[in-house]
Amino acid sequence: MRARGSCLLLLVLALSGAAGAADFLGPESCKGCHPAAYEAWMQSKHARAGDSLSDAQKTDARCLSCHAPDQGSQGVSHVTCETCHGGGQYYSPAYVMKDAELARLVGLVDPSEKSCRGCHDASSPSLKPFDFVESLKAIDHWSAERTGKKGTRAEAPPPEPAKKK
Repeated sequence: MRARGSCLLLLVLALSGAAGAADFLGPESCKGCHPAAYEAWMQSKHARAGDSLSDAQKTDARCLSCHAPDQGSQGVSHVTCETCHGGGQYYSPAYVMKDAELARLVGLVDPSEKSCRGCHDASSPSLKPFDFVESLKAIDHWSAERTGKKGTRAEAPPPEPAKKK
C-alpha cells in the first residue's frame, strides 16, 4: 500500500503543473466510457449553447464566455463535458478514472453551484431565475434514475450542493 501512495505522490508532483493546462479531448472522448452521460449531455441545452447565438453574438466575447467558453483556447463552440469537468487529457485514461481520488488530483473537476453561477447569474440578459438544485436535476447524468440501472451509478456522484445559511 505504501508503494502505491509513493507512486501516486510522484505522479501528482509530476503532473501538478501540467494538469492545470490540460488539453481538451472533446466530448466524443467521454462517450466510450460514459454513454449515458454523453446522451444526457447531447439532449441538454449545453450541447447546443453556441447555436442559440445570433451571428453578432457569435463574435461578442460577453456571449461567448458562457455559450462557448472554450472556443478561443480549444475551438469548441458549445458547453461540453470538459467545460464543467476540466480538460480530460490527464484524467481520461481508464486506469485513472477508476481511481476517483487520482482523477481529481490530475484535473477532474466536480462542478459546484459557484462554477455554474459563473454563467447562470443575474447578469445574463435572457436567463430566468436560477435554482441550482432543480437545474442540477435537469442535467443529471450520474444517477441510477437517469440510467435506469438500480443500485448503480453511471458516473461518480457530484458533491452535495452547498447549503444556504
